[in-house]
Amino acid sequence: MNTDLRCPAWGRNLGIILLGIGALIIALPVLAPGNQAAEANSLGVSSEFFALEGLDSLIIIEGNSLLPIAESSNPESQPIQRIRVVVTGYSSTEDQTDSDPFITAAGTWVRDGIVANNYLAMGTKIRIPEIFGDKIFVVEDRMSWTKGNYHIDVWFPEHWQALNFGAKRTYIEILES
Repeated sequence: MNTDLRCPAWGRNLGIILLGIGALIIALPVLAPGNQAAEANSLGVSSEFFALEGLDSLIIIEGNSLLPIAESSNPESQPIQRIRVVVTGYSSTEDQTDSDPFITAAGTWVRDGIVANNYLAMGTKIRIPEIFGDKIFVVEDRMSWTKGNYHIDVWFPEHWQALNFGAKRTYIEILES
């Protein structure tokens, strides 16, 4: 006698639905608003964990949800100037650098977030928002004088990454020098 032991499609879907309902029932006490400090004490967690300190940096939505507010008061996040530039990539190879490819012109080791430019002072912090969003870069390297002042070279750990990046015309935001 042949018996088909495969689970029908509706059986699998029903199992997934039942697992979801079970997870929701377990999570419901955690998600429900209430006296979290009392619940914490019943679980053996210190109630001071739930203390609401520093409400000036939190926003309350619908009375029970807390979200951090973005730090817009940070002077570093406000651009001083915007400049149109050409952005390219470079890596630590001797054909793209000098004889010591892992040391920047500022004397530091290359790392993620380093850019090269001839116009901006060493240590200037910039953003390239159209390409990298809110990521902050620091000018710690120089380039060939033939590239000019309005050219930014972004350091990449691998040669192929710099090649794939190509050249892009965009703007930079100078944050501080």
